[in-house]
Amino acid sequence: MTLLDEIEAFIPALRRDAHALMRDRDGAEDLVQDCLERAVARRHLWCGDREVRIWLFRILLNRFRNVLRSSRPRLQLLPLEAVGATPQSGSQESHLALREVHAAIGRLPDDQRAVLLLVAVEGMSIDEAARALALPPGTVASRVGRARAALRTMTGHAEGRSPRIQGTRT
Repeated sequence: MTLLDEIEAFIPALRRDAHALMRDRDGAEDLVQDCLERAVARRHLWCGDREVRIWLFRILLNRFRNVLRSSRPRLQLLPLEAVGATPQSGSQESHLALREVHAAIGRLPDDQRAVLLLVAVEGMSIDEAARALALPPGTVASRVGRARAALRTMTGHAEGRSPRIQGTRT
């Protein structure tokens, strides 16, 4: 019996153990697939003095541990000075206004929405957005202007100011 035949014989047992570890059928199948890929790719490292079953389950367990490690949120410690004030939850009115602006942005033409998101959301300057989109800065500036005007109209702030879209660099 070849090594590949022995590996194939242990697939049902690997699936059973992977399911017990992951408690999720799809995750277990992915784990077994990953284990088998690793075993086949590194079969030249297998020493004939160990049982294939033990070797496979060691690979399975190590892959499972890697899945656990990669799925844990990474904590970052920050100095207290960097934290600043605790953000306050917005009012219901501000949530509704945000939803209104979000919907209005979705109704903008694609070219206006793209430049507005780069400038207003990502904080790029007109020149940076122009380089990112491979457009002349004048085109970007006019599209941002048209997008802002359209948003003011759609959200009922056509008087020339829009408190919901502030802090952009033009």
